[in-house]
Amino acid sequence: MDIKLDPSRDDLPLMANTSHILVKHYVLDLDVDFEHHVIEGTIVLFFEPGDKLKKQSSSSEVTCPSESNEVHEFRMLESCHTPVTNTGTFSSKVGYNDITICGKRERDTSVKDDNHDNREQASGIPSSKCCFDTGNHGSENFLLVLDCCDLSVLKVEEVDVAAVPGIEKFTRSPQLMVVSEELRNQIVHELAALPADRWREQLDYYAHCSQAPGCGELLFATDTWSLQIRKAGARTATDFPRAIRIWYRTTPEGRSVTWTSDQSGRPCVYTMGSPINNRALFPCQEPPVAMSTWQATVRAAASFVVLMSGENSAKPTQLREGFSSWHYYVTMPMPASTFTIAVGSWAEIQPEACSSDGLAAERAFLPPEADFRYAGACGHMEYPCRFQNVSTTTQDIIPHRVFAPVSFRDVCQENLLQLIPACLSAAHSILGTHPFSRLDVLIVPANFPSLGMARPNRENTGHVSDSGASVVKHGLNPEKTFMQVHYLKGYFLLRFLAKRFGDETYFSFLRKFVHRFHGQLILSQDFLQMLLENVPEEKRLELSVENIFQEWLESSGLPKPLQRERQAGAECGLVGQVSTEVTKWIRTNQRPRKRKRRENKEVFAKLLPDQLVLLLERLLEQKTLHPQTLQSLQQTYRLPEQDAEVRHRWCELIVKHRYTKAYGQVERFLRGDQAMGTYLYGELMVSEDARQQQLARKCFELTKEQMDRASAQVVAEMLF
Repeated sequence: MDIKLDPSRDDLPLMANTSHILVKHYVLDLDVDFEHHVIEGTIVLFFEPGDKLKKQSSSSEVTCPSESNEVHEFRMLESCHTPVTNTGTFSSKVGYNDITICGKRERDTSVKDDNHDNREQASGIPSSKCCFDTGNHGSENFLLVLDCCDLSVLKVEEVDVAAVPGIEKFTRSPQLMVVSEELRNQIVHELAALPADRWREQLDYYAHCSQAPGCGELLFATDTWSLQIRKAGARTATDFPRAIRIWYRTTPEGRSVTWTSDQSGRPCVYTMGSPINNRALFPCQEPPVAMSTWQATVRAAASFVVLMSGENSAKPTQLREGFSSWHYYVTMPMPASTFTIAVGSWAEIQPEACSSDGLAAERAFLPPEADFRYAGACGHMEYPCRFQNVSTTTQDIIPHRVFAPVSFRDVCQENLLQLIPACLSAAHSILGTHPFSRLDVLIVPANFPSLGMARPNRENTGHVSDSGASVVKHGLNPEKTFMQVHYLKGYFLLRFLAKRFGDETYFSFLRKFVHRFHGQLILSQDFLQMLLENVPEEKRLELSVENIFQEWLESSGLPKPLQRERQAGAECGLVGQVSTEVTKWIRTNQRPRKRKRRENKEVFAKLLPDQLVLLLERLLEQKTLHPQTLQSLQQTYRLPEQDAEVRHRWCELIVKHRYTKAYGQVERFLRGDQAMGTYLYGELMVSEDARQQQLARKCFELTKEQMDRASAQVVAEMLF
């Protein structure tokens, strides 16, 4: 079942059998280890059977792009506290030598400290070696398949949720006399079905259940892209345990997390929207259809701040000396790919005259539970929805925090803090209710990929099998990260529609669309269909979902409406001003280099950043620009001090015209703006100029260890 893929051209498999079983909630309990570049701990998954339950063997349920006859060994481990010494027990693919997963924990003493070499005998199960062949359809046990990659899985066990004090309230019996698999599954079902107004109670019981003792180890096996779990005797998803605990650790080379340094030189780690999403951070169900909630407790050295995509503004809880714990949660079911984490020595930037209590501010904006009595009225699955609460629908600025490297404290204080409230208010005025209760803003490290959050979605997948497995087309091709044409076309399509229908009609529709589809998975077709249904007929002449897709998204080159708009743009006042300045620079460049009179010196107008980008793009069309012209350009607009978009175009001019005096600026850009520098590497190499190629190789050697993996791979192919 192990799939060998060529990362330059093959597709990314989504292996989870979401049609048979769905994760309803994740509970993560993790330690961040900066010394060894790993995140380790446990994850407890709470399940509900899916829509397409089948009694056929699980081996026939797993559908992959290409299947092999490789046999995998399912295995069980008895203890997680002691280092693993019998490495022959494990698959050679995963590297389990000398692993201690929970030695740092102060809690959880339920796991035995003794190490059993004879794991088959110690487990009490007749055989811990259950061979699985993808071609064998005679297996009688249900197979849970989770998306998993670059993880060291140590142990999988069923969780005895019936052992939690007070849990009998989720059963039909006042006392738990006989605990059975059916009873444990009933408890999880009733817990997951709690109404939205009991979300706090639900989270508390999920947390208690996640710390309940194990009640039997489960057989498991891993391959490149998945974790497969069985329980002897569980023939269908209905029979499979509804709560399981997985002991695991990430690997330093895991592709879902990046270990690096921030702009102040301090260590940090963050999740990135890599092609493989979060499967190298925790075993999960990656297809977006698998909507779930989660809560996470993360421990790190007290000098670090832990930020996550949770709904609460977490504060650190001090543990043993030198360590802190952070807890986040979400109550809105979302795809696992939306789970994000960043840990670093960030400084929280606050207004100078304000030292507000974050927790008090959060509580002030959290609506009381009684306000969710109308839950279920929206089109999404039930959760504590802000759209159903009057106090939140009128809240134009939600609580927010700003974090940044220490060296950026002053600039964030002066600029960013004033912008965020204005942006939040503008978003509310156009789109209506903020779907989330609060916001954290983080200045990410220089190597954060520019399209880092452009994660694969259902529209990018191929054929979906009966089990729910599918593929993301070209998901493993690193060059696809830099193919931004579809994003640009989408942007200009939205602008075209706004101009065609008018701002009032278009923004009114956007608010209606957000209100109708919040909390749901939607496709581009849904958006366009609803838009055309909500505009007057005279404004949507010759427009249909089909012809929009064909003209804007499925055809190569510039769409005809965009070409017409581009021609009309030449008449725009701001564009016209740029054209006038370009003409001045061309005249300046054509004059003799040695002028005796200064009276003919051009006077250049002040330009906005977007105008500067356009100016430099127009000048890039010139065959030759003299060094004196380039020097004057730099001084006139103070180009090294402009934003990254402007500096990128400026560096292109430097490279094209071999302006050696400014090569230092190219080096600073490649080292400081790594996510945007990939194209520049190509320009330096195709010039066939020895000095430029040397510059490219020097910058790559200095930054390759910190670069985003896809960027590093693409650049390496350019250079060598």
